[in-house]
Amino acid sequence: MNDLILSTTNNHVLTITLNRLDKQNALLNDMYIKLSSLLDEAESNDDIRVVIIQGSDSCFSAGNDLNDFLNGTGSLDERGGYQFIQKLGQFKKPLIAAVAGNAVGIGTTLLLHCDMAIAATNAKFMLPFAQLGLCPEAASSYLLPKLVGRVKAFELLVLGDKFDAHTALQLGMVNQVVEPEQLLESAQLLAARLVKLPPQALQISRELIAKGCQQAVSDIMYEEILAFEKLLKTPESKAILQHLAK
Repeated sequence: MNDLILSTTNNHVLTITLNRLDKQNALLNDMYIKLSSLLDEAESNDDIRVVIIQGSDSCFSAGNDLNDFLNGTGSLDERGGYQFIQKLGQFKKPLIAAVAGNAVGIGTTLLLHCDMAIAATNAKFMLPFAQLGLCPEAASSYLLPKLVGRVKAFELLVLGDKFDAHTALQLGMVNQVVEPEQLLESAQLLAARLVKLPPQALQISRELIAKGCQQAVSDIMYEEILAFEKLLKTPESKAILQHLAK
């Protein structure tokens, strides 16, 4: 399992790499737990000032692994996925995402918790919750309307159509768009710029920017997970997910 999530630390930057490329970086429960653990370690390590989450230059994440998700035990708020999104909402250091290829579900909603994001021209974003008989997660029902407006957020979260990197840039979900072969290096260069700033100024600025919505994000995440679990038990959602998981 350790090789499905790689991590390196260099020049005050922790780089976390999703490494399940044969499955489009679909996330398993244990992968979520590892991601949460790495973010915890980053927060407690004063040498780490910035964190990057990335896949490869061809794939970010296809979202949840449906078989693993459907076969999971216990309530959703006890599983690794919920632990991870909670950690995202509470994380206290600058977080950068580098996105290429498919970014589905959590592959897109996690960007709403990042401080900066870069997308490759081959990136394809999708929020197919309603199509799966489910509802938004990771506080996206709160954060996305704040970012793009209620009407556009409804379109993205309910109709669930794919959108490309340039649309994500126009919507304010990413800071820049680069060619795939430039993506991972561009994320490192961006992190290096942040690291060069006075550490206290960087940290306090980040905290002040994030502070206003943290309690709301936590509350909405819990409301979403309760609704998500309720919908997951409906015949419509069960049939859709079981069909896709075959």
